[in-house]
Amino acid sequence: MKKSVLTRYRVMAFATAVMLLVLCTCMIFKYGFDKGADLTFVVSQIHGVLFMIYLVFAFDLSSKAKWPFGKMLWVMVSGTIPLAAFFVERKVREEVEPLVLDAVPAPAEA
Repeated sequence: MKKSVLTRYRVMAFATAVMLLVLCTCMIFKYGFDKGADLTFVVSQIHGVLFMIYLVFAFDLSSKAKWPFGKMLWVMVSGTIPLAAFFVERKVREEVEPLVLDAVPAPAEA
């Protein structure tokens, strides 16, 4: 597996997780203090687009890593739980990095 597959997933996992935390903060201000409805709308739209991209990259990674359906589903759902994506990303990286390192071709001998 190419390293870029894992890198794309990791970048989108972090971006989605951070935007979800920002969205949760905006929701607290919107519903708790009746402030920032417009900002909440914009942040929710950005998070939605990032989450769709995250789903595509998570599916790509899971298909190349040959994960069972349940594991793939858990990785995808983790993007909807605040802070979960940070922990799941770490476990995914630890599991997938050996697959990436094994894919590096050995130098040719003369």
